[in-house]
Amino acid sequence: MNYPSHTAAARGLASCHLCGKVSPLEEERCPRCDSALHLRKPHSVSRTWSFLIAGIAFYFPANLLPIMTVGGWGTPEQGDTILSGVVTFWRSGSYPVAIVIFTASVLIPILKFAALIWLCLAAQGRVNASPIALSRIYHITEIVGRWSMVDVFVVAILVCLVQLGALMTITAGPAALSFALSVIFTMFAAMSFDPRLLWDRQNPTHRPS
Repeated sequence: MNYPSHTAAARGLASCHLCGKVSPLEEERCPRCDSALHLRKPHSVSRTWSFLIAGIAFYFPANLLPIMTVGGWGTPEQGDTILSGVVTFWRSGSYPVAIVIFTASVLIPILKFAALIWLCLAAQGRVNASPIALSRIYHITEIVGRWSMVDVFVVAILVCLVQLGALMTITAGPAALSFALSVIFTMFAAMSFDPRLLWDRQNPTHRPS
């Protein structure tokens, strides 16, 4: 694997993925935290694709199955999906709650999937884009991705607070687990991706792993 002569990688220097200390690659382990040194995350793109596909696969049942089931005295239990819950909150006048859930549970995951797909394609040389813009997209994806769990937190809070015995019960549906797994896998995908591969594409002799 060849790197441009002006880069640290071409001079045999590697940045520790844990503490960030730059050390000669020949040392094999970081002198500060004793972590293994490598120029780039091993099999970064392939691992990102694997986690991303798993996250997308779990996202479909997360939106098709009930995320919570509400039952009350004298009324049958009713299951709500994420989108039907958004509609229910909107019709009841809880506009801020509906907007937050829609943004965190529908809009952000879809944008994160699209961003990670674009980043992987760019790292493989299938998309031509500015490395600066792509790096910014990657860092934004890392920051906003964690807020996708807010829908699961809302369900958990409702389950804990709205347990009124025979009057009303709220239980988490199967979609809650699927959604949590989808978020976790996409977080792993973002963590597995090495943004330095975007800059390596500036060297035509480089081939990412």
